[in-house]
Amino acid sequence: MDRRWPWSRLALAGIAVLAAAACGTHRPQDVKPGMGEAEVGALIGRPTGRYPGRDGQTRVEFANGPYGRVTWMVDLDASGKVLDAPEQVLNEAHFSWIQQNARDRDSKWLLYNLGRPSEVMRLGWIGGQVWSWRYPTFDCLWFQVTVNDDGSLRDAGGYGIDPRCDAPSDRLRGRW
Repeated sequence: MDRRWPWSRLALAGIAVLAAAACGTHRPQDVKPGMGEAEVGALIGRPTGRYPGRDGQTRVEFANGPYGRVTWMVDLDASGKVLDAPEQVLNEAHFSWIQQNARDRDSKWLLYNLGRPSEVMRLGWIGGQVWSWRYPTFDCLWFQVTVNDDGSLRDAGGYGIDPRCDAPSDRLRGRW
């Protein structure tokens, strides 16, 4: 009789419990105005970015989810207290706002509003980079903005096909 089987089942059950507990601690909906940053961290997790705002305010980024498809932004006043409810900024409404307001803006403005990109691709001899943000969508798209080497925005952004969603083609592998 093989006695390893019960241990592997127990290990899998333990992993499932830990995963469920980790998901249970991610509660951005419980963040309320007036909370301190430590309280926010206990509900959402460790910050992944900090961006200075006006009047001593700070925008704190909490990027997470599969492939970084969710980014919560929390605005703190100068004393470190939450100003408003957290906002999930990776969505088409925010991307549309970026496109309408991107004229004469720079990469710092982009980071403040969308947080760190999921991927950055260097453009080689042309110069600059393409910043890409994955977001929850069924259309397999990502939002992309081209950033010049000096940090200025080359364009207002647009949508592209996310290569992680596109299954490899047998034709591309030489299997006809």
